[in-house]
Amino acid sequence: MGAGSPTSPDAQFHAGIAEVYQRLLVPMIFEEPAEHLARVVAETTPSDILETAAGTGVLTRALARSCPDARLTATDLSESMLDTARAQDAGDVRWRQADALDLPYGDEEFDVVVCQFGVMFLPDRVRGLREARRVLRPGGTLAYTVWDRIETSEVPWVVHSALVTATPHEPLDFMSRLPHGYFHVPHLRDDLEEAGMPDATIRSLAGTSRTTAAEAAEAFCHGTPLRLAIERHSTMELEEATQVAEDALRRHFGPDPIEAPTRWIEVVARRPA
Repeated sequence: MGAGSPTSPDAQFHAGIAEVYQRLLVPMIFEEPAEHLARVVAETTPSDILETAAGTGVLTRALARSCPDARLTATDLSESMLDTARAQDAGDVRWRQADALDLPYGDEEFDVVVCQFGVMFLPDRVRGLREARRVLRPGGTLAYTVWDRIETSEVPWVVHSALVTATPHEPLDFMSRLPHGYFHVPHLRDDLEEAGMPDATIRSLAGTSRTTAAEAAEAFCHGTPLRLAIERHSTMELEEATQVAEDALRRHFGPDPIEAPTRWIEVVARRPA
């Protein structure tokens, strides 16, 4: 869930968000999809990989393990996310601040462009997909993940429902609107076709979130751009929202620990040869 573009205020991150993101969200919801996506990339035996919206580098580290012979470049719009990523042990990675809508690379430089949970944040998704296509070599692979509808990921669904219920006149609907708002497969295919990459395999995958009520409430309210929506809200304070989320999680799941289903969509597309 890296930053998408400077024109997308909902996708901005700062150092406080990056720290909570890495500490709590990465083990809860990002490691499992990252390992799966890295294996998909490894099957293409790439020489040059570009990762966009790399966040704190959970996929970067999985790619470094799965594709040890590939040259790996990881980018994100947010310097605070990249600073956190660089502090992790990812091996020989070229880190660079970059906008996924305007990549600082020439045409046909990479075998693979990969993005975990970043495409949905792009203010112009087709433009972002076209940029990925542009830097891919003919026959190259674009692989990315987006979250399925929010109801299929139980922990964020409970948090989202509680916050929307607590703010009826100004609903805090960020979670369903952006992170979980780009899941309709015909829409995904239309955007890929418009971007010139109609040859795509799209599948839904299921996993498990493991967390506690307190950690999940802190993770989503403090470690995602939902925090920015809360901080801009006219009546809801950050600590109040965190407590609302934690109380709802305890009511729904009972005593800790929590194990809950999560679901995401994996897209693998080919640039025409």
